[in-house]
Amino acid sequence: MDGKHQVLKRYFGHSSFRNGQEDVIDSLINGRDVLSVMPTGAGKSVCYQVPALLLDGITLVVSPLISLMKDQVAALIQMGIPAAYINSSLESNQVTKALEYAARGKYKIIYVAPERLHTWEFQKFCQSVKISLIAIDEAHCVSQWGPDFRPSYLKIAEFIDGFEVRPVVGAFTATATAEVKKDILNLLNLKNPEVVTTGFDRPNLYFTVLSPKNKNQTLLSLLSERKDKSGIIYCTTRKNVETVCGLLIENGFAATRYHAGLKDDERRRNQDDFVYDRKQIMVATNAFGMGIDKSDVAFVIHYNMPKDLEGYYQEAGRAGRDGSDADCILLYSTKDVATIKYFIENPNENEDLTQEEQELLKDRQYERLEHMKKYCTTKDCLRNYILKYFGDDCGDYCGKCGNCLSNFELVDVTVAAQKIMSCVIKTGQKYGKRMIADVLRGRETKRLLECGLETQSTYGIMADYSKDEIYNIIDGLIFQGYMQNSADQYSVLKVLPQSHCVLYGNEKVEIKLKKNRAKQAKGKKSDDSYDVDGKLLIALKVVRTYFAKKANVPAFVVFSDATLVDMCRKKPTTKEEFLEVSGVGEIKYERYGKAFIEAIKRFSS
Repeated sequence: MDGKHQVLKRYFGHSSFRNGQEDVIDSLINGRDVLSVMPTGAGKSVCYQVPALLLDGITLVVSPLISLMKDQVAALIQMGIPAAYINSSLESNQVTKALEYAARGKYKIIYVAPERLHTWEFQKFCQSVKISLIAIDEAHCVSQWGPDFRPSYLKIAEFIDGFEVRPVVGAFTATATAEVKKDILNLLNLKNPEVVTTGFDRPNLYFTVLSPKNKNQTLLSLLSERKDKSGIIYCTTRKNVETVCGLLIENGFAATRYHAGLKDDERRRNQDDFVYDRKQIMVATNAFGMGIDKSDVAFVIHYNMPKDLEGYYQEAGRAGRDGSDADCILLYSTKDVATIKYFIENPNENEDLTQEEQELLKDRQYERLEHMKKYCTTKDCLRNYILKYFGDDCGDYCGKCGNCLSNFELVDVTVAAQKIMSCVIKTGQKYGKRMIADVLRGRETKRLLECGLETQSTYGIMADYSKDEIYNIIDGLIFQGYMQNSADQYSVLKVLPQSHCVLYGNEKVEIKLKKNRAKQAKGKKSDDSYDVDGKLLIALKVVRTYFAKKANVPAFVVFSDATLVDMCRKKPTTKEEFLEVSGVGEIKYERYGKAFIEAIKRFSS
């Protein structure tokens, strides 16, 4: 067994590398820069942690996420790997002490916030020790056109150039379009990099979009189906976080909250309550950072539609990080679109961008919003829609999303399409979906009457259709390229030239509609432990909790749920058998093996 496989087995408890990991590790060990694009949960951290243990000097991991640093350092220490973090959560004397220990060779891996790189104390430290590898996590933050741009990331290349002997550099991200990948390569100044993209698919995740009339009622129903599961509920605004969290607590759910309006100590306390399993559900805005490393999240529900697919896939990807099946459910409402448009039109000022760049950024945000809306309204495979957006593909049918598994039928809507497009044209192509639907249904709204649209020949010609039915047909026409929804604040419908063949009766239009529109799919309950002894699994969780509390770490840092499930299946009673369990390395066997084997023996006797 070579060095990298020995490290993988001894510390991480795995006998083989996942797709793409070995290519990244080999390049870094051989001194070649790398850009690695792997989905959340694919094991990006192993790609720089294994080289860190094989190379002579210290590895710096640049991360913008305090919570991720804390969790990953705790996990590394549990595996027997000496590590530390340096960020704003530490007092100045703690930073000095950590750097002194590192200079003495106490740590192999140091996590550091990007803002810390250019401080005098840290630069002095870097010049006094051998830095063999710099790993840049969440590397998409360097791109101004990505959704998580951080100006501090633009200074990383300058920091790297300051070394007399340049360390090898690895850039890692889970969400990067082709444009963002190009930015990462250029702005981080990677030298002759190996680009490893393993694909964006997360096969263990089930995706579905619901459009409930009552979000609160639907949410409570979804949570009732997932009792005893750990999950995250994302909301667009702080107000919604407060409202939803209060609703859950009133209905007996163990929930807590997280948003930027809370004081730092309360945010930390609430996050710890979730990570340490004192609360099962976290209700949060996207301030609940992208690096939350809790492996046993069984579901992520978006109470509101996110602003873009990058953010959605990143947030949804916090489910099922240990490889277990997990649900990603989005509760869609057209009101969410209006909220996002408000945020686009009223951004936080960014002094690092010129006025021209800010306008361009706004245009990009509207473009990304359109992709997000299409995801919420498409009747095609949801997984494939996401993957195509990131330049990947899984085919037209994944068999594991709400659309592929729902009962759809192909419906001829040619006549309805002709009426809708005629209405758009005859009203001057200057109104949005809502107004067009009101005209077609013969509504007498104040704005419609003020605009004199009740005199139009198309007024009331679809009075027998519901608003949602007209909306669905419009969405289908947009998706198939017959119409467009302008990507700006006002979302005006326009008819495209290719629609003429439909208007003049030369082409048929078919779209997918649910056979029973009143019945919404409720998502798929998933449970990886269905084929294991439930009582044994509970007993192993009790043992895990004991060690977690003793070490003051989250339970999943001791062993993930997936590892406990594998223990239940294999029922190891010797050291050799225990080391065959996925996620069990030699260090963890030495710390915990005997206690877990004893628990297994009690159930086997």
